[in-house]
Amino acid sequence: MQSTELDPTLAQTLDDAGKNQLTLVIANKNYSSWSMRPWVVLKAFGLPFREIRVRLGQPDTAGEIARYTASGRVPVLLHGEITIWDSLAICEYLAEQFPDKHLWPTNVAARAMARSICAEMHGGFADLRQAMWMNIRARFPGKGRTPGAQADIGRISEIWEECLAQFGHHDFLFGAFTIADAYFAPVVMRFATYEVSLAPALQAYCERVAAHPAVAAWIAAAREEPFTVAKYDTYP
Repeated sequence: MQSTELDPTLAQTLDDAGKNQLTLVIANKNYSSWSMRPWVVLKAFGLPFREIRVRLGQPDTAGEIARYTASGRVPVLLHGEITIWDSLAICEYLAEQFPDKHLWPTNVAARAMARSICAEMHGGFADLRQAMWMNIRARFPGKGRTPGAQADIGRISEIWEECLAQFGHHDFLFGAFTIADAYFAPVVMRFATYEVSLAPALQAYCERVAAHPAVAAWIAAAREEPFTVAKYDTYP
C-alpha cells in the first residue's frame, strides 16, 4: 500500500490522538457517497476511528483536502504513517488489517462476486452518478431518468437480484452485512431521494440497508448537518 509523507502539523495531530488510531477524512454526509462507503464499513464492524470532516463547496475545501492527500479527493484513511486515498482501497486495507471481522464474505465464490460487484460500482454507473447525485435530505421524485441512468438502475437491480438469490437468502447481498452492502448503500440513498420504483424484494433490501445501525447513523447525521451546498439542493 502506497503511503505519503504527512505534513508536520497533521503528523503532530495524529501523534496526539494516538499514532495507530484509524482516522477517516470525509466530506459532507448529506452529499458524499464515496465518504459514506468506508465510514459505514468502519461503523458496521465496530472498528474505532476518528472522523475529520471537510466541507464541500467552500473557498478552502481544496486546501483542506490537500492537507491529507495530493489526490484532491476524499475519503482518506490515515493509519499511523500510512495514507489510503480511495474508498475501495480503504475497504480492502481494513479487510486486511482486521481479517477476523470478515468484512468480505467468507465463502470463496461469494467473496469473488462481492469484489466484482464492488469494482463494477466503483468504476461504472457514471450516468446514474451524474443524473442522480446523492442528497439524503432532498426528494426529487421522477428526476434524473435519463436513458443512461435507467440502464444503470436496471443493471444494479440485476446485480442485487442475483446476489440475493444466490448468496443473500433474502437478507443482505451475501447473507451477513459486508463491504458490498456498504458499497451499494449510497445507491439505496439515491433510490430513496429520486423515488425509484423497484421490485418488492429489492425495495425490501433497500429498507434493510437503510435500517442497518451503521447506515441509519450516517443518515441521521446527514439530516442534522447545519451546512448545505446549493448546487446539490435543487434539481433543474
